Amino acid sequence: MTEPTYRQTDLLSFAQRLLEAAGLAADRAAIVAEVLVEGDLLGHTTHGLALLPGYLNAIATGGMAVHGEWETVSDRGASVLWDGRRLPGPWLVVQAIDLALERAALHGTATVVIRRSHHIACLAAYLARVTSRGMVVILQSSDPSVASVAPFGGTRAFITPNPIAAGFPTHGDPVLLDVSTSTTTNGLTGRLRNEGRTLDHRWLLDANGQPTPNPAALFTDPPGSILPLGGVDSGHKGYALGLLVEALTAALGGFGRADASEGWGAAVFLQVIDPTAFGGLNAFLRQTTWLAEAARATPPVPGMDAVRLPGARGLALRRQQLIEGVRLYPSIMPALAPWAERLGVPATDMDEAI
Repeated sequence: MTEPTYRQTDLLSFAQRLLEAAGLAADRAAIVAEVLVEGDLLGHTTHGLALLPGYLNAIATGGMAVHGEWETVSDRGASVLWDGRRLPGPWLVVQAIDLALERAALHGTATVVIRRSHHIACLAAYLARVTSRGMVVILQSSDPSVASVAPFGGTRAFITPNPIAAGFPTHGDPVLLDVSTSTTTNGLTGRLRNEGRTLDHRWLLDANGQPTPNPAALFTDPPGSILPLGGVDSGHKGYALGLLVEALTAALGGFGRADASEGWGAAVFLQVIDPTAFGGLNAFLRQTTWLAEAARATPPVPGMDAVRLPGARGLALRRQQLIEGVRLYPSIMPALAPWAERLGVPATDMDEAI
């Protein structure tokens, strides 16, 4: 499939205008658009603008709130709990990062948990906001309303892919990781099912508990499930990590799977750590830079050109796409076209690919 290419600025403008036309305030729409486009810049094509039709539908049906503010449920300085009141997830997370950066500089570390947020998109898209300030970030998310991942040894889904993202600075590029605690994601399996394709490996279980690469297994009655990270051999590791994410997001927030579902959304754990409060930033960077250089200096296995650090491919792709244009997955713009027509947002400036 041919991937159309667009200027980043055009994509930002188009996405923001769609969100504003749907009812979101300009400042909030700009942040949501920025986070979604950042996902595509980094190569996370299922968690960039591919999410925008779902966001617009959530606004239209009332699943995403467009007005109001979050509620501060608890604030002890270095630990904060917000009730997101179903407000746009990317906007909430960016506000939480701003607060956590300020508090971490004061206390050495700061943790913000958000309950009842709407979906927060690509976790990797937020990390550089913190690492560029010389700090460390840990970001985790779950969705109490969705179940697609089975426990290790089980055949029925009970949690979500529950990603863990983190970033830390070095003297060069930061190290950025964004890893699901499952073998694959809901976004990819849904895309492949729609296209009549299969996964590269047997990362799913059908309803009878048999491993399969067929994404249609998730849509049977009863449905199959996604295996935890590690698959049939080492899935106990991903299972354990998935449970940890549930505890740090929904359980710490006090709203999760034990409560009635409110629809597609997120429970969020954000922690920012200031190295100056510990061994010092220079000492921290000395160690992380050594690790980065040692990893890259390791001789690669046959078939690999070089050892890469987590996030290196995405950062290189981002730099390239800022110059050459953002390659969108072919199904994204056709999915947005009906919304552009419905909301009266002309896409004429999006017609000419570069």
